[in-house]
Amino acid sequence: MVAYVPENTKGMVVTMKQLLDSVIAALEAGEPVVLVGVIASSGSTPRGAGALMAVFINGSSVGTIGGGAVEYEAQKHAMPTFESKNSHISSYILDVNDVADLGMICGGDVTVFYEYIDPADERSLALHKYMRAALDKNENAWIIRRFEGGIPTETSVYDSSLHFAALSKEDEVIPLLGNAPELTEGDIQYYVEPLIRAGRVYVFGGGHVSQELVPVLSRVGFSVIVYEDRENFARQELFPDADGIVLHDFARISEKISVSGTDYVVIMTRGHQKDFEVLEQTLRTPARYVGCIGSARKLAATRQRLVDAGIPEDAFERLYSPIGLKIKAETPAEIAVSVAAEMILFRASRI
Repeated sequence: MVAYVPENTKGMVVTMKQLLDSVIAALEAGEPVVLVGVIASSGSTPRGAGALMAVFINGSSVGTIGGGAVEYEAQKHAMPTFESKNSHISSYILDVNDVADLGMICGGDVTVFYEYIDPADERSLALHKYMRAALDKNENAWIIRRFEGGIPTETSVYDSSLHFAALSKEDEVIPLLGNAPELTEGDIQYYVEPLIRAGRVYVFGGGHVSQELVPVLSRVGFSVIVYEDRENFARQELFPDADGIVLHDFARISEKISVSGTDYVVIMTRGHQKDFEVLEQTLRTPARYVGCIGSARKLAATRQRLVDAGIPEDAFERLYSPIGLKIKAETPAEIAVSVAAEMILFRASRI
């Protein structure tokens, strides 16, 4: 069997897909993996909860738990776990430099789990393959880790199929299924974090702002489909992070896509008329969020046209236009940041 030699991304932020692909490849090559993840911290609101890193037997790693001294110590601490094969939890007291590394603003401590994954454990391989497949589905899914006496004992996935749910106290866990990681207290603890949240983002238009926006949305966990009517702007090389590209007429979007109640719509075509055509159609769908680029003056004129076209007043409650948070964005990259920030805020307030 050929040994798995992962690309070392130590300290780098990678997508969950990349991390899981590395874990699965190692296990299939007969190599063990130690997963290292932050499950709790105190002293401030952390960026770290939910951060995950996979450490391999050759000392390389994929992902990050925040960098700095904590990550350095965690990576060293992971290596003996390959010999002991004992999953466990450790806590670290943070100094001023450490809290800065983790995105915290004052002192405290951080709790990290170490999960040894045996390549001979068929359920673990199947579970991580299931997680990876879940990332390509359009449905909510959560990772649930069970700890008994401070020892990781089971990892499951909770989703609509309940394939890997196998929870002994399901009624206690379901209320924890939200948008943020959460750790319960007690001798038996559950740590719950979102794996994926349902809802695709349909970006209409493949221009400069879209080209800046798609990679940002993809990096923060949105699944993005680009819809364009010009062949030159519907090329895969322009949108390597998109999960799909649709080349079709803006006036007949239902021929190619079906927008559901969990989906997001972002409209930034090349002109007012095309924007109007997409708006008129998408506001008739149950899309949870419809955002359109443009000025307040453009919105006022467009709104009246939409009312005249029969769009009901309550549909405008889902319309965000001008799209994006007000950060005085001017360049395509800045506009992309403002739009992504608004969508992150919107998503965080809903399941």
